[in-house]
Amino acid sequence: MPTVREIEQYLFRLAPKEGAMSWDNVGLLLGTPETEVHCVLVALDITEAVADEAIAAGAELIIAHHPLINCHWLPVQTVRADTPQGHLLQKLLRADISAICMHTNLDVAKGGVNDALATALKIVDPGPLTEDGLGRVGNLSKPMALPDFIKYVSDTLGCNGVRYAAAGKPVSRLAVGGGACGEHVDRCLELNCDTFVTADLSYHQFLDAIPKGINLIDAGHFPTEDVVCYTLLETLHTQFPILQVEKSTAHREVIQYYVKGE
Repeated sequence: MPTVREIEQYLFRLAPKEGAMSWDNVGLLLGTPETEVHCVLVALDITEAVADEAIAAGAELIIAHHPLINCHWLPVQTVRADTPQGHLLQKLLRADISAICMHTNLDVAKGGVNDALATALKIVDPGPLTEDGLGRVGNLSKPMALPDFIKYVSDTLGCNGVRYAAAGKPVSRLAVGGGACGEHVDRCLELNCDTFVTADLSYHQFLDAIPKGINLIDAGHFPTEDVVCYTLLETLHTQFPILQVEKSTAHREVIQYYVKGE
C-alpha cells in the first residue's frame, strides 16, 4: 500500500509546491509520513463532520483543498480542546488520521481547480487568466442569454443560490476564477470577457461591474472549488488503483439564501 509520503509526492507532481503563494501552507500538515494508506477521503475543507466521516470510513488520510492549519486566516496559536480548531486537530491526532492540503498550488496547476471549473462550465480551449496561472478564460461553443447561463451555472455547480450583476450582454467570452478572485475583474476586461464567474465578490465590485460593461456572477466559494475534488478522486483512482478513495458527502455548501417573494 502507498504511504502518506508517497501520496503527497504524487500530489506535488500534479500541483508543484512552488506554485503556492508565499502566505500559503500546503502539503502534509498533520500526521505520519510513513503510515500506509488503505482509504482516503477527499474534501474541500476538513471540518468536524469530515473528520467524523473519515473516522467512520476507516480512512488514514484526508486530502483537502483549504489548509487545515497555519495559513493567514487560520493560524495555530494553541491546540486546546475548548477551541474549534484545537478540538478538530486533537480528534484527527487521536484517530491517527493524516491531512494533506493542496491549496493555491492546486489553483494554478494544469488540471487543478480552475481547469476543473472551466471544464464543468464547458469553456472551449481555456487558457490562464493571469500571468501566474490563476483563473481560466475562453469561449462558450455558442452564446447564451445571461439568465439562461446563470441557471446553467447554478445547476451545473449545485449552487444554493447565485448573486450577479447584469451588464446587458449575452454570455460568449468569459473568465472563471475558483474561490475569491474578484480582484481580477479588470484583467477580464483586458481580455475582452463579457462575463466573469467567481466567488466572494464585494458590493463595490458588483456596483462597478455595470459601468465597466461586464456581467459578474458570484456562484459561491464552495461550488466554484468543490469541482476539483472530483478531479482528485479520478486521478487518485488512476494512480493508486488499490486505494479506496471516497469524496466527502458530509461537507457541502453551508451558505443559504432567502429570496423575498413577489
